[in-house]
Amino acid sequence: MTQKNSRNSKKNKTQKKFGVKQIGIVIVLVLIAAFLIFNNFIKDSKHEMEYYTFTKEGELIFSDSLGNTKAKIDIEIADDDYQRQLGLMNRKEMTENQGMLFIFPRQDFLSFWMRNTLISLDMIFIDESKTIVTIHKNTRILSDTSYPSSKPARYVVEVLAGFTDKHNIQVGDKIDWMGMKLGK
Repeated sequence: MTQKNSRNSKKNKTQKKFGVKQIGIVIVLVLIAAFLIFNNFIKDSKHEMEYYTFTKEGELIFSDSLGNTKAKIDIEIADDDYQRQLGLMNRKEMTENQGMLFIFPRQDFLSFWMRNTLISLDMIFIDESKTIVTIHKNTRILSDTSYPSSKPARYVVEVLAGFTDKHNIQVGDKIDWMGMKLGK
């Protein structure tokens, strides 16, 4: 074999090795990309919305201005920023005798929405004397519509839509509650 043929032979072997290396790298990159895509697809299909269920933390009574009881419900208490922001989002169901009591640090004009809320609610805004000041009935699910208090409020009770009509809950009525989280 001549020196020229020897160089060409080495060059061809180098090109072949380089071509094999390139093909190997491309195959590895394609496999990694496929794995990542497939893995994300599997995670997304397995990943379900985290739904929350009711946890009783107290009891709340609705009464008229004379103190006559109109209705009694079990409540969850939302008394910190995280719990107030989460509220009743991502709940598939709630019974008629259940609700959520939102407790704010001070009285102010409040506004709620129904983002990620799957069940229609009645929203009841209550001032610091525990008197109902505003009621929004049959709120629209999965909505960014604002439901504001008409007067300053410190508490909000959310119950199933239709609850206030069924139990004749009105502006001027009162609430009172007992619960495990009342130390705040």
